Amino acid sequence: MHTALPLRPDLDPSVDHALQLIVSGASTDETCATDLAAGPWDFDTRPGYGPGSSMGDVIPTGAPRQGELPLSYREASEDELEARIRTAKQTLGDRVVVLGHFYQREEVVRHADYVGDSFQLAQAALDRPEAEAIVFCGVHFMAETADLLSGADQAVILPNLAAGCSMADMADIDQVEDCWEQLADVYGPLDEQDAEGLVPVVPVTYMNSSAAIKGFVGRHGGIVCTSSNARTVLEWAFARGRRVLFFPDQHLGRNTAKAMGVPPGRMPLWNPRRTLGGQTADELQDAQVLLWHGFCSVHRRFTVGQIEQARASHPGVRVIVHPECPMEVVDAADEAGSTAYIRRAIEEADEPTTFAIGTEINLVRRLAAQHPQHEIFCLDPVVCPCSTMYRIHPGYLAWVLEELVAGRIVNRISVAADVADPARVALERMLAAKPQAASA
Repeated sequence: MHTALPLRPDLDPSVDHALQLIVSGASTDETCATDLAAGPWDFDTRPGYGPGSSMGDVIPTGAPRQGELPLSYREASEDELEARIRTAKQTLGDRVVVLGHFYQREEVVRHADYVGDSFQLAQAALDRPEAEAIVFCGVHFMAETADLLSGADQAVILPNLAAGCSMADMADIDQVEDCWEQLADVYGPLDEQDAEGLVPVVPVTYMNSSAAIKGFVGRHGGIVCTSSNARTVLEWAFARGRRVLFFPDQHLGRNTAKAMGVPPGRMPLWNPRRTLGGQTADELQDAQVLLWHGFCSVHRRFTVGQIEQARASHPGVRVIVHPECPMEVVDAADEAGSTAYIRRAIEEADEPTTFAIGTEINLVRRLAAQHPQHEIFCLDPVVCPCSTMYRIHPGYLAWVLEELVAGRIVNRISVAADVADPARVALERMLAAKPQAASA
């Protein structure tokens, strides 16, 4: 879990403040959408994920929408909302724990009891069994995971129900079930072991997926992974199966498997809208990793051209990108690693260093403010935060906390038992998987 570091006073980590300056004309920086400067309640009722990196993605029919936020929260100033949140938290005391994802806006993160990635935060809830409510400042699949791991008497709350995840939505449970049936037509019974004790294919899902997908994986002998342990999880899967079906993020799967020696030519892309995923039966037989046609729109924004520009402008720059970036970007960078890896690399750099970071802008700006001895900037010069993370505004946080003070639980996230039980199995397999010992 991340412990908050003091922020450099002359470097404002707030993406919202940067956006306000851009929109007012006081800054010459660029943004991908000026609508980002508005309150998310202005577009919560519109179709789509909202302005930001995912605004071009297709949202599923029936995706959760957020009801209207009371006017007093929409009209409150930043200072007023901060005071109301602090007062509500003080009133609630140990009855509530606020979890904040690394990609959340600064105005929300400052109120979090724990800051971390999705799985770290779900685990953090286990450290506060006395909390009656867990307010998860992140996106929908993260709140679901917290509900899977928290106590039955704890309520998990998502401040804005419209805070989904376009990548998670790219692996729909019906599409995954259909894929599994088609693979059985190609490989035969998927639960039968061959002479070497291996099944034809093992499903692996990234943490960034719905509880329904995690439940599917749990029912079919599969496992969950994070960006930190993806290699360990793939090793676990290859010890049990001839192939891996990896979803929803093709880039994490491809980059991890390539680093393990799997040739890109043996990692076909499964398009759920095409028969056999758009592949031939022979191509599927030869496959080692079947990659789902999904991606993170934040990390897809990073390019080799941006890396080249960073090197030209900052000789000696250290380029670190997230493994959700496309393969050519990972190959061009100096290093690739999870959010935890990126943070650790910056914290452990002894000498003042220039870092170009390829991950979500809220985290990058916060790291720059926390580590003034280094020069830290985002590879993408355009200010374009995660569309759905940015749906969590301090107005929504103040609302759900003050509702708890009044004895009301709003925006509760609950996973049905028939999904939760196998999903926990998949998570437990991940926790039990250990890295293989390094060769002598």
